[in-house]
Amino acid sequence: MDMNVAIEGFAALAQETRLATFRLLVEAGPQGLPAGDVARALAVPHNTLSTHLAQLTRAGLVTSRRDGRQMIFAADFDGMRSLIAYLIEDCCQGRPEACGPLLEAALPACCP
Repeated sequence: MDMNVAIEGFAALAQETRLATFRLLVEAGPQGLPAGDVARALAVPHNTLSTHLAQLTRAGLVTSRRDGRQMIFAADFDGMRSLIAYLIEDCCQGRPEACGPLLEAALPACCP
């Protein structure tokens, strides 16, 4: 991952509503949630949430799919792993495997 992509990912998460949205989608797992459910859970107007979801999607942290008339959003676990991997790629003098326990604690087995 290049630094600009990492900056975009961290910038997307550096806002209260986007961070709460991402955490809610991580909790929901790979099946995701309809946009309306996310808006209700976070008490955010639909148009405001749409803007936040678009930024998270551009940052590679959220995916979307259409299910009938609904848009379903889900955390992009590969994008999340890439962002975390970027942080620790030079861990322990170039031995990222030494950070294994850190990653195992941060990404429980529930994450696909």
